[in-house]
Amino acid sequence: MTEIDAKSVQKKLGSATPPIVLDVRNPPEIAADGAIEGSVLIPMDQLPSRLAEIPPEREVVAVCKRGMRSFNVANWLRAQGRNAVSLQGGIDQWKALGLPLKKA
Repeated sequence: MTEIDAKSVQKKLGSATPPIVLDVRNPPEIAADGAIEGSVLIPMDQLPSRLAEIPPEREVVAVCKRGMRSFNVANWLRAQGRNAVSLQGGIDQWKALGLPLKKA
């Protein structure tokens, strides 16, 4: 599986072993749209140098604005041996469903 829908992510976040939500947008995007509560904010261009901040044993859900960058990030993370998927439709889809966001 390479993508996951927003409702499934929300359900997983309430589980005993929630995934890490990795937000790969840039700070201005996060300031404009908000972020999923508890997400780890690492812009896509910084990810290679900050990979150690993501525990290798945890599932990762990559998030961006519309789902393209996060799709590429999830593929890259899987190539690094990580269990990663992309949020289908990105933060735009999350917002469209009325799911909660925190303002940065």
